[in-house]
Amino acid sequence: MLARVQSYLLSGIDALPCEVEVDFDNTSTDTRELIVGLPDAGVKEALQRVRAALANTGYTTGNGRLLVNLAPADLRKEGPVYDLPIALGLLISAGALTLPAPAPTNDTTPDLRRYVVAGELALDGRVRPIKGVIALAALARQRGFAGVIVPADNAQEAAAVPELTVLGVRTLSEVVGLLTGHLEPTPASPPDLAGLLEASAAPIDFADVRGQEAVKRAIVISAAGLHNIIMLGPAGTGKSMMAKALPGILPPLTPDEAIEITRIYSAAGLLPPGQGLITARPVRTPHHTASAPAIVGGGMIPRPGEISLAHHGVLFLDELPEFPRFVLETLRQPLEDHVVTVARSHAAVRFPASFMLVAAMNPTPKGDMPAGEVGRRAMEQYLSRLSGPLLDRIDVHVEAPAVSWNELSKAPVGTSSATMRQRVLAARLRQLERQGIPNSRLSGKQLDSLAVLDDQSRSMVGNAMTELGLSARAYDKIRRVSRTIADLENTDAIQPQHVAEAIGYRLLDRRM
Repeated sequence: MLARVQSYLLSGIDALPCEVEVDFDNTSTDTRELIVGLPDAGVKEALQRVRAALANTGYTTGNGRLLVNLAPADLRKEGPVYDLPIALGLLISAGALTLPAPAPTNDTTPDLRRYVVAGELALDGRVRPIKGVIALAALARQRGFAGVIVPADNAQEAAAVPELTVLGVRTLSEVVGLLTGHLEPTPASPPDLAGLLEASAAPIDFADVRGQEAVKRAIVISAAGLHNIIMLGPAGTGKSMMAKALPGILPPLTPDEAIEITRIYSAAGLLPPGQGLITARPVRTPHHTASAPAIVGGGMIPRPGEISLAHHGVLFLDELPEFPRFVLETLRQPLEDHVVTVARSHAAVRFPASFMLVAAMNPTPKGDMPAGEVGRRAMEQYLSRLSGPLLDRIDVHVEAPAVSWNELSKAPVGTSSATMRQRVLAARLRQLERQGIPNSRLSGKQLDSLAVLDDQSRSMVGNAMTELGLSARAYDKIRRVSRTIADLENTDAIQPQHVAEAIGYRLLDRRM
């Protein structure tokens, strides 16, 4: 007898439909059991887990020929997500589970034909959590299914997708009881997205940062326009501290952004236990020994890297020149396109990577600000570890000078995160009302109409490009930053002082 159960497979962070076909013949003397359809080792082991779970739960199917097909057969299947659909298919195919006929719409008994099923089975019949459930739920809604049957630990994650019935189950017996009508289903309640997405406080307030008001100004500009920023200064000037405080001034996540981030973390298996939704902007801080695949994503079966895990958040690279140059160069394309494509012989997977890059570096390997000709050469040699094209893609370069004893000894009286956040939110709101995207995402054509420069401003930019040898990309960066500075001052027209300040943030162009 042939049974079919709908499930899914993960391709990157996207879910694709997968039909689990189970053909069991208990009259055959051939007792071979086989899974086909490009299964990996984890999928091939499913039959042993399923057989043990059925036996330990009290279900008997007998012996015979068992063939499980995972369609489509040309896409690789991985992981234990097919345990539960295989178990249900085997019970139906063996005649141990009889599904009721399609019922009237007011019947609460779930119709397996209209549900997508996934879950890992323990040997005692418990249903364990799996990866990518929010993508599964989005697929089920897109394809018109009534709902999903998933592990109880994943139910809140799936419930973030609206207009879908989510049944969280803890045991195989519970699934059977739901499908036969012996148990009353209790769908998971949708989360309160508005309440969950309230701004979370950063661990550090900018008011605790002594001095560095000029750097705080640059950070406000960067956060307001979603511009990449690099801080240059000797060790102990508060660069890392300010990077950790930055999330506290960023706008809260929108519901769509929260769901998109959750999809990435769920597919990577990094969603915290019991947490159905990522509610705060992610901040990723990889060490400078991280490999290129760890940063941009990769592996035999592609996984999202740090830049995708920082999607809609912050990627903080401390001690930037200490990262291998070839690793830093892999950031160039994602910084421009905001996606990363990981190509393999059997497929190419795209991961979103729209993040704010925050970098910090010392002037020299020793960490001090050099003096004299020898020190200047040491600084130039250290800075040469960073390529010009990479620096071109960083909008704001700012120097964090050493803090004097007078600044360190007095009580914190600097600008607070609350004040900075208010300015950021007001400027970001102007951008969303005007063009729907942050200023850093404006194209050259949009800049021509939204960042118009007067004659004096154009002359200033022309002189800067000639004297500093700036590229066309740097020219657009100056216009984007100028537009953000004007937005912070609630000004429609870009003024020469806005352009002058934006040019001043091309610090490393002068040093290289």
